Amino acid sequence: MREPRDVLKNVGHSLRTIPERYARIDALQLDYAILTLCANLEVSPSGYYDWQKRRPAPGPRAVENQTLAQQIEAVHVQSRQTYGSPRIVDTLRKQGCRHGRKRIARLMKAGSLYGRPQGRYRVRTTDRHHDQPIAPNRLAPAPKATGTNQLWVADITYIPTREGWLYLAAILDHYSRKIVGWAMSERSDTRLALTALDKALLHRKPPAHLRFHSDRGIQYASADYRRALSQAGLVALMSRQGNCYDNATMESSCTLKLELIYRHNFATRAQAHSRIFDYIETFYNRQRTHSASK
Repeated sequence: MREPRDVLKNVGHSLRTIPERYARIDALQLDYAILTLCANLEVSPSGYYDWQKRRPAPGPRAVENQTLAQQIEAVHVQSRQTYGSPRIVDTLRKQGCRHGRKRIARLMKAGSLYGRPQGRYRVRTTDRHHDQPIAPNRLAPAPKATGTNQLWVADITYIPTREGWLYLAAILDHYSRKIVGWAMSERSDTRLALTALDKALLHRKPPAHLRFHSDRGIQYASADYRRALSQAGLVALMSRQGNCYDNATMESSCTLKLELIYRHNFATRAQAHSRIFDYIETFYNRQRTHSASK
């Protein structure tokens, strides 16, 4: 069982009135001792018991809200505290619970449950200053992917640790939003990108003429990488300056930063590697709901 101080971290500051704190204690009393909850939320036990005696019996709507709030919290915990109201609505609907998004958002706010933090994502790993050939940009006029293994999107993400940078090269299937190949290294070079490509080719065995989209970095424009794409029968596409993703967003890269990297201060590269492995293989590819079809 989680410690009350972990569950109630920063909650006390958001519950401004005493009745709000009493209500929160009431919601958690089956999991924790009332005296412990009162101490953490800085209210007196006698005041809480008086409030319980004075309050009217909850109506059907209030009882339903209590049950729904518990379901919401369970989904939020299962998502590693990353789901906002839209994905919680989708998850609950798959479980047969159909409630409006506004209602769920309101209950999440009351329970101090929030999705991933918002932030602007900037690419800093692309080295475009090279004399290697640039693949044409055929993505915009091409039809959208209607199934898996039609369009892959490659990207390199940097992860800060107190030991130094760790780099993640990942390849995303644009239709399923699943990461089909990835690798990590202390160096952001062609070898790193090739390792991720080799894994994707091994696991997926894609058909010829699969479109392969990347930025214009030296890792993807190098002779070795172009040769590997050609031997696999993949068609290279590259972004143009000022529009690095051409709407084929490398969703996993941004999501990884918002849901994992920005939330942790990694001491070592090994620690970061372990957490990223768990995020990709246990959560992102297997559990997390995505905006596209599976």
